[in-house]
Amino acid sequence: MLAMSQLWRRTVTRLAADHPSVKLEHLYVDNAAMQLVLAPAQFDVILTSNMFGDILTDLGAALAGSIGLIPSMSCGPGPSLYEPIHGSAPTLAGKDVANPVGMILSATMMLRESFGLKREAEWIESAVDRLFANGIRTPDTVEPGTTKVGCIEFGERLHAEIASASKRPQRTSA
Repeated sequence: MLAMSQLWRRTVTRLAADHPSVKLEHLYVDNAAMQLVLAPAQFDVILTSNMFGDILTDLGAALAGSIGLIPSMSCGPGPSLYEPIHGSAPTLAGKDVANPVGMILSATMMLRESFGLKREAEWIESAVDRLFANGIRTPDTVEPGTTKVGCIEFGERLHAEIASASKRPQRTSA
């Protein structure tokens, strides 16, 4: 086993002792990949080093349907960093084919986790869900019976969906 992996395992085990309500299970990356394919719902959070995280997030993205759908958050002692797991995708620049959902959902994570704006995050996430429910797809997720749009049009439709949702009567709980 890599020396860095041994340090990682010891450090995480030590930190886990301060959080007894969190179940800690160590897995080798090959087994974690297999478990993600066989039973992805068993995972709530996967904590790993960057190298193994890159491998597992790409696999998870394939299970979700596209690497363009997945947001990420890197946190530590300083400010958190939010970005889609695919990064900036420079090979797609200027082609209007990138899937903006990973970036949009990264922004909702930032709203929720860094700014405490849970309602606003849910508002945007709900609008994304409604677009998907209405069959709006970017080229990487299009399938028969759906409407293929580019990144720009997806953003425009999301903006319109959010604007129309803000005009709907709000439900109140009794």
